Amino acid sequence: RTIGDRIGEAKASGNLGNTLKILGQFDEAVVCCQRHLDISQEQGDKVGEARALYNIGNVYHAKGKHLSWNMAQDPGYLPPEVKETLQKASEYYERNLSLVKELGDRAAQGRAYGNLGNTQYLLGNFSEAIAFHKERLAIAKEFGDKAAERRAYSNLGNAHIFLGRFDISAEYYKKTLQLSRQLKDQAVEAQACYSLGNTYTLLQDYERAIEYHLKHLVIAQELGDR
Repeated sequence: RTIGDRIGEAKASGNLGNTLKILGQFDEAVVCCQRHLDISQEQGDKVGEARALYNIGNVYHAKGKHLSWNMAQDPGYLPPEVKETLQKASEYYERNLSLVKELGDRAAQGRAYGNLGNTQYLLGNFSEAIAFHKERLAIAKEFGDKAAERRAYSNLGNAHIFLGRFDISAEYYKKTLQLSRQLKDQAVEAQACYSLGNTYTLLQDYERAIEYHLKHLVIAQELGDR
């Protein structure tokens, strides 16, 4: 501010906002991120503007998750305050998405799609969530980003469960399992086995359910995860 560096001030405000978000001070975080947004717009800095929109989305997303954890409900059954917060997150992600499309930034589009999928899932809009996660998946494949691809499969599996499409969920969870093994991530592998166990229980294929739950158990024991 002293040297009149507006872009520098905008970035510093954004960093403050992100730090306050991590500290759980969501309302203060929004004020700082909004300042980042205002200055970026005033300076015609499209990249800064996109980043600020994304960051504000993240603050509302984190606040919504924080509020809903305290209530521990299924996706879609949300108190008005939580719903409102997640809808705001979604709006900012949408604004971010249209701007990064304009800028041709595919990686940023991938991040926006993933977060839109997650917020729509929490809001109980499972079909919308699926559409967004499919977009996320396509971009992850484009970049050869295996970790993002794995997350997308997992999220697609979860959303299909709530639509009662258990067989489709099982296919997505199997892909999650395959990738977690490729990535040598045992905790995620265990999680995928757990999801498959539950899905096969819903499909009333109990033999298979037992098989996957046993795999989950073995990894949990290996990891010493009580």
